[in-house]
Amino acid sequence: MSPDDLSLLQPHFESVFLELRAPLETAGQKIDFVYFIESGLASVVARTSATTEAEVGIIGFEGMTGSALIMGDDQAAFDCYIQSTCEAVRIGVDPFVEALRASGTLRAFLLRYVQYLHIQTSYTASVNARRSLEVRLARWLLMCGDRTVGDRLLITHEFLSVMLGVRRPGVTVGLQMIESHGYIRARRGEVTIRDRNGLLRLAQDSYGPPEFEYHRLVGDLGSKTPARQERPT
Repeated sequence: MSPDDLSLLQPHFESVFLELRAPLETAGQKIDFVYFIESGLASVVARTSATTEAEVGIIGFEGMTGSALIMGDDQAAFDCYIQSTCEAVRIGVDPFVEALRASGTLRAFLLRYVQYLHIQTSYTASVNARRSLEVRLARWLLMCGDRTVGDRLLITHEFLSVMLGVRRPGVTVGLQMIESHGYIRARRGEVTIRDRNGLLRLAQDSYGPPEFEYHRLVGDLGSKTPARQERPT
């Protein structure tokens, strides 16, 4: 984002701390705030019934909520809530929309991120429909690792089952299989990535194309850990 565009938003930023499951957007309801995540993770979740939901997108410090506003809508298409406690800055809808109107470059820049998010969610749908649970888990762990400083992910098996749209026992078995290869260490409420290259091999081509598109459209994607800066070729 250019300094001039950032200066339109910055006076309206408010720093917030967001607990697990804190709602950021609710499907079918008007958006109140746009959140720029600084740490932690948010999940974009599609709900097909009161009890059936699955993650279709992940947002970390590389992104933002409020994509519908950039597209000219004021309602959220999906639920979005916190999956790992977050620090973020937020801005109200009115000053955000006013900044889009005032700048000839801000919307164009943010549309590049919206394009990436569309690519990410499309790949998620394809991977979830066609790939094994172990491949899906490996991809998800890599995506979360890109957005987390350090190797430790705080996540429960129950929450993982929601994110991947599978039953909890299946998640437990999948994690055990990946752990048996030495790629991760799974403990109650957390997963530690031990061998990122092993996860990359397991994920195959389910991971990489959306990450390349982010790099092409927006910039670097990856945590501040130097080992996480490699890009798919």
